[in-house]
Amino acid sequence: MSTDAAWVVLLVAGLFEAVWAIGLELSDGLSKLKPTLVTVAAIAVSMVLLAKAIEELPVGTAYAVWTGIGAVTTALLGIYLFDEPATTARLFFVLVIVAGIAGLQTVSSA
Repeated sequence: MSTDAAWVVLLVAGLFEAVWAIGLELSDGLSKLKPTLVTVAAIAVSMVLLAKAIEELPVGTAYAVWTGIGAVTTALLGIYLFDEPATTARLFFVLVIVAGIAGLQTVSSA
């Protein structure tokens, strides 16, 4: 796999991380079967894709980017789906995470 492909795989892995994080909320403590099954499947997909990306990318960078993508996506979905606050400060710090992800990708490709 090329480095570019590994970054795409990592992006998808991070999005699946957000799926399982939202699934945890929807599963009501893993007590609802369908959201629990989606959560478990998303965890598996996310981990497998992360492992695949780490074959090409440095583990520290890949892990930080993976968690950052998941965190940003989950925070934005929390605002959209669960009416979590979209304060200026909260959105600013989400942007800080995005800047960190972009920075890690930039310096890792150099």
